[in-house]
Amino acid sequence: MRNLKLTIAYDGTNYVGWQVQPNGVSVQEVVEKAIGKLTREQKRVYVAGRTDSGVHAVGQTANFHTDVNIPIEKIKLGLQRYLPADVVIRNVEEVSPDFHATFSATGKHYRYLLLNSRTPNPLLRSYAYRHQTPLDIDLMQQGAEYLLGKHDFRCFESNYPNKATSVRTMYSVKVTRQSGWSMWGPAAGPGEETPLVVFDIVGGGFLYNMVRAIMGTLLKIGQGKWPPERMQEIIDAQDRSIAGETAPAQGLYLIEVMYDAGDVGLKPQMDTD
Repeated sequence: MRNLKLTIAYDGTNYVGWQVQPNGVSVQEVVEKAIGKLTREQKRVYVAGRTDSGVHAVGQTANFHTDVNIPIEKIKLGLQRYLPADVVIRNVEEVSPDFHATFSATGKHYRYLLLNSRTPNPLLRSYAYRHQTPLDIDLMQQGAEYLLGKHDFRCFESNYPNKATSVRTMYSVKVTRQSGWSMWGPAAGPGEETPLVVFDIVGGGFLYNMVRAIMGTLLKIGQGKWPPERMQEIIDAQDRSIAGETAPAQGLYLIEVMYDAGDVGLKPQMDTD
């Protein structure tokens, strides 16, 4: 039996998230249906991260087992034939029988995109969270650095507890400003030369709504309402109620799932996710 690894990109706007839900169409549902139509097998797909409703992915990873002998390049084309335009198979590769998209991972890279502008951009309304108040990204970076290392992150977990442990390890955090892309012209309004604020975080695992809760906390710091060291106080308190609000889903992207410990540092195995 073959074990196939998929790298998937999708626009999460029209989905209830990755996982099959009774209240709407999920990404998992359309991927499993495409596999069934191509292979004539009903196979379960294992995934690296169960993204929420409205959350996007650039490098989601999944795997499934199959008995079909279709060549790899034809599997990629065949699956895309049965998928909607907002779900794309970026790559298919045959992997070892013991590979598991969830449990073999060593880390994940998430990105949160803000449009820090007084002027709305209709092209970004489903792909970035617009925050009108000016933000100091240096203060946000200082606050984000308190996340580095191994901590109990229950203060950023919705509906705690969801897992056996809320201890996770963060490897890198970065807050930057970007001007946008020139093809469609500037995304900025008058006096707003670099309106896109990008938060990148790489960790061994993440809790339910964790990145969005961190983003809500960083927004408080970026506005000057809280000092950067408030981040450490929130982590130490282990109390969700004193952290920032959960930022909206449309700004969040799963960028990459790592399967090599060297990609994320010295961690030999991913935190429980």
